[in-house]
Amino acid sequence: MGTLFVCGTPIGNLEDASIRLIKTLKSVDMIACEDTRQTMKLLNHFKIKNRLISYHQHSTRDREDHLLQELQQGKNIALVTDAGMPCISDPGQELVYRAREAGIHIEVIPGPTAFTAALAVSGIDSRAFVFEGFLPQRKSRRREELTRLSTEIRTIIIYEAPHRLLAFLEDAADIWGEQSPMVIARELTKIHQEIKMGSIKELYHYYQEKVPRGEICIIIPPRSQEEEEVSMDQIVEEASMLIEEGMDKKEAFKTKAHEYSVKKSDIYKHYIESKKC
Repeated sequence: MGTLFVCGTPIGNLEDASIRLIKTLKSVDMIACEDTRQTMKLLNHFKIKNRLISYHQHSTRDREDHLLQELQQGKNIALVTDAGMPCISDPGQELVYRAREAGIHIEVIPGPTAFTAALAVSGIDSRAFVFEGFLPQRKSRRREELTRLSTEIRTIIIYEAPHRLLAFLEDAADIWGEQSPMVIARELTKIHQEIKMGSIKELYHYYQEKVPRGEICIIIPPRSQEEEEVSMDQIVEEASMLIEEGMDKKEAFKTKAHEYSVKKSDIYKHYIESKKC
């Protein structure tokens, strides 16, 4: 059998490509890539000529079957995405999983990843962190996730698209408080790289004036482990707000029960009593 090489590519500056990556892209029989146009820029920069085949999140199972068949027939294939490591908020996981199930040898060519680069330059505690990738696009689902993360005591890392950044900041300000700090890292390693620190309110006003462009990584410092005493009336009020915004009652009670470490049945009981008043 051949070998599947899972290759990390530069997230911006093409000079970040490793010597091993360049050698691999030259030597394999074909390169499976997210967007052939983007990969061609990398190949042209290093004067590499090789066969490209598209493989992305919308690829059919037939395309995966074809790649697996090529590997089983002894071909070596490099798997790349437009930028960064395949399978990390990028296509590739299903192909890697199926290749491993089929007994195909897999090699990793480590490379840059945007969220680790952003964390490193943020100055925020990196001893323990949780990577959430992209949050749901739908407002109600995004707010559910932000509510869930509101009690997280590790550093939080989130990816966001530029056209959704202001909506994200609005929801984060509402749920976490507009004075909550965060770092927004944008266009890392590129000409217009920007690393901006401030409160959610400050960042919202900044990006209202300066339209954000490019890939965005958000770093949120860990929350204090000191738990504040919260009354059941406040918990019920917060659950009621979620219900008014369209969340299912059971889900709202479950969310708040998890957030404040109380019984869902207690919230439900107080909720019913408050409606009788």
